[in-house]
Amino acid sequence: MGAQLRVYKRRIQAVTATKKITKAMEMIAASRIVKAQRKVTASMPYATELTRAVTAVATGSNADHPLTTEVETPTRAAVLLVTSDRGLAGGYSSNAIKAAERLRERLASEGKEVDTYIVGRKGVAYYGFRERKVEESWTGFTDNPGYGDAKRIAAPLIAAIQKDTAEGGVDELHIVFTEFVSMMTQNAVDNRMLPLSLDEVAQESTRKGEILPLFEFEPSAEDVLDALLPRYVESRIYNALLQAAASEHAARRRAMKSATDNAGELIKSLSRLANAARQAEITQEISEIVGGASALADATAGSDK
Repeated sequence: MGAQLRVYKRRIQAVTATKKITKAMEMIAASRIVKAQRKVTASMPYATELTRAVTAVATGSNADHPLTTEVETPTRAAVLLVTSDRGLAGGYSSNAIKAAERLRERLASEGKEVDTYIVGRKGVAYYGFRERKVEESWTGFTDNPGYGDAKRIAAPLIAAIQKDTAEGGVDELHIVFTEFVSMMTQNAVDNRMLPLSLDEVAQESTRKGEILPLFEFEPSAEDVLDALLPRYVESRIYNALLQAAASEHAARRRAMKSATDNAGELIKSLSRLANAARQAEITQEISEIVGGASALADATAGSDK
């Protein structure tokens, strides 16, 4: 076997092995998407009703609370960026990071300092490589987050919003994550968690034909908002983590399918080149045999004379 043919054979074997791996990863990601979608769907009713309850309490009282009160001149904001722990998911993490960079620039243009909190090793690596300050980070659960993870993330953010900016607190909480739209579409979005925009919630309820419930507060509206604040932030973060996980699996499935298809095309191309090399080798061998037979015939004819 010629040297060129051996090279093609080795490359075909390597690409075939890679194709098997990417195909297996595609199937694993596809199976996890369904489970992640179910979690997203299951978390929506609780988050929706909690937001409506908070809105009802805020609109039914004059409570001055960080959950709903806009600061006249905000000077500091916290941004929670959700990325992935693993790669091989196309532009999933990079799109979220770009959305966070755009948000950061917008907040800076409004005269606000930005404190960054990060979920996922990809985001941590991005900021670490650029030596940017990160207030806190969390890793190891992005593909299968639990409510306990959301509580751990929410704790320092709630503490920051409850502090005065002079003591290291913030006036606003923003979250950047990848919203799951469909198996083929996932969008990196940035949402403001706090203060809660009561007008937007009321407009959304009106659009859906919903009526905000009326409550009586015991012992007071302020105490109710204090109790609802951590639950609200935790539910928003949990829903974002679930949507991000579903988006990550969908992006990885799409990336692995593309890699599998490309590997198949490369195998076909290499097989054609290997066949051409083999044919050239056979042709060369036939030419050598014919040449040798002709030389032997000429030598035999010469000896007969």
